[in-house]
Amino acid sequence: MELKQQADSRYQRGWDKLRDIDGEAGERVIAAMQDIAPDFARLLIEFPFGDIYSRPQLDLKSREIATVAALTALGNATPQLKVHLHAALNVGCSKEEIVEILMQMAVYAGFPAALNGLFAAKEVFAERD
Repeated sequence: MELKQQADSRYQRGWDKLRDIDGEAGERVIAAMQDIAPDFARLLIEFPFGDIYSRPQLDLKSREIATVAALTALGNATPQLKVHLHAALNVGCSKEEIVEILMQMAVYAGFPAALNGLFAAKEVFAERD
């Protein structure tokens, strides 16, 4: 396959996966990047969603559990955490499972990170109710 075709199929695969996971929230993130860094927006679609999320070894729910845990542990990615809390709900996580994931982070990332994650989840749950 020609390099351009590979890049186009990678982009399309990523765009489709982004929509499956994040829906309109993901589309808004990409749109917000277009005026400042359109190349970065393309990379954001191709690498995480076209290459990683599209791999068959884990289902989307497992991937979002890992992502929510990682973003919570980072402690400095609340906007991205909120997007992925929505995504976790979109791919089948229950609110109760998300709360447990965030509580688990108190053990490995500390109480402040877990608290911040729980407050982010509270906001996301309120938006969806």
